[in-house]
Amino acid sequence: MRVIWSPRAIARASEIAAYIAADRPTAAAKWVNELFANVAALRDHPRRGRRVPEVGRADVREVLHGTYRMIYRVDPTRLVVLTVRHGRRAWDHGEIEAGE
Repeated sequence: MRVIWSPRAIARASEIAAYIAADRPTAAAKWVNELFANVAALRDHPRRGRRVPEVGRADVREVLHGTYRMIYRVDPTRLVVLTVRHGRRAWDHGEIEAGE
């Protein structure tokens, strides 16, 4: 299965990494590497994540990465990473409605 990162997901992951790197550059690099490894593992098991409760659709799922939620959509031939967000942030439907 092909994995595609939306521009929003790339921007959010970059923002989070920069925030972590301000105090702990090594931890930020580790966080990014583990994030990409978690996403790569979804290629073989795209439905491994749970449904996003705020959305309630079978095709929109999430996996947790520390205190962050990596939210993605499963299409027939691809997996689209929609966003990465802190688990305590208020939900914003606009983050997943834009799609890519």
